[in-house]
Amino acid sequence: MKSNPAIPPAGLGFPEARWRPVPLVLVALGVLGILVGAIRDPRQFGYSYLLAYMFFLSVGLGSLCLVMLHHIFDASWSVPVRRFVEHLAFVLPVMALLFLPLVWAAPQVYAWMTPAGADHALHAKAAYLNKPFFYARAAFYFLVWSVLAWKLRYESLQQDRTGGADCTYRLRRYSAAGIFLFAVTVTLAAIDWMKSMQHQWFSTMYGVYYFSGSVWATLALVYFLTVVLKRTGPLAAVVHQRQLRDLGVLLLAFTIFSAYIHFSQYFLIWNAAIPEETFWYVQREKGTWWTVGLILVFGHFLVPFLCLLRIDAKHCLPLMIPLCVWVWLMHYVDLAFNIMPPLHPEGFRLHYLDVSCFLAIGGLLTWHVLRSLAAHPVYPVQDPRLLESLTYVEVPPPAIAEAVHSVRE
Repeated sequence: MKSNPAIPPAGLGFPEARWRPVPLVLVALGVLGILVGAIRDPRQFGYSYLLAYMFFLSVGLGSLCLVMLHHIFDASWSVPVRRFVEHLAFVLPVMALLFLPLVWAAPQVYAWMTPAGADHALHAKAAYLNKPFFYARAAFYFLVWSVLAWKLRYESLQQDRTGGADCTYRLRRYSAAGIFLFAVTVTLAAIDWMKSMQHQWFSTMYGVYYFSGSVWATLALVYFLTVVLKRTGPLAAVVHQRQLRDLGVLLLAFTIFSAYIHFSQYFLIWNAAIPEETFWYVQREKGTWWTVGLILVFGHFLVPFLCLLRIDAKHCLPLMIPLCVWVWLMHYVDLAFNIMPPLHPEGFRLHYLDVSCFLAIGGLLTWHVLRSLAAHPVYPVQDPRLLESLTYVEVPPPAIAEAVHSVRE
């Protein structure tokens, strides 16, 4: 099928070969640290690996959510940036393989897996918190995520070859059904892999807590990659101010939403004052964890909120690029605040295994994404909504002011 002449041709010009050594070096350094540390301190390795794993899993899940929302709402503005977000979501099958080291380290991380961790709370939750069901649920989560990520990317790439509208209809159907499975599996996965570390604790908002932070951090990554791919050439012809502005608007929205969820969880537990719930926060008010909590209050919400309030700030790259890095840092600190206190109750402590696990997982996933970027068109060249996103005309502020003035007259 012939492409529309108004749509710029997308080549396979992403310079993957130039960047290929970087993730491989990161993987080598990370694996070296893991081989040394996992033998010497398997418990520290389990916690460090879980922290890095949940951080990068959040990027894959956040990307999968953004792709499904794009199709559900039939968006046009996000078409130019959708393809690399599909590649980011397609790390989820790789995350299934990377779950295996966590299976080995699980008894070191989850107290309920050992006889010493048995108590009344575990007895009440034994039907849910047991090893066979725990691993069966994990297999189901990865099956759902992997199938969704694969089908959404496959149909998108298929449309590049055929240009058929039927691909768009199938993508909508997969997304409409998948968003419900996504909501259930992400909620249960956050409960299984993070909340169950302290199985006595109760929180019905924890799944949304992890989801909001995942999409928040993913939006920062998508904004950053959009700027990089626009500056290096692959997206220069299709990405304009509109994409950057709308990504900034979404980042602001999830900054507020994430803060709302964090506050709601804390306020409900504080107000009820039930020991089975309050002990989780009491533990995180000891030592330097109190300082980390204050950093999250201001750094996770107030700093990005104030930076993103102005409309023109969303186009200011000297502000937005450091802010994206700041968002990733705050997301990592937030996950550490959730995961590390049972291991280090005295306060936050950065261990070399934390860095090693982060480099190993991050390097492997970066290599995977770079290969995908180099192997396929960098944006969906046959998507029927692409032309709409390219022909969108920005209305200059003076014209808006003049229009408003004429209406008032």
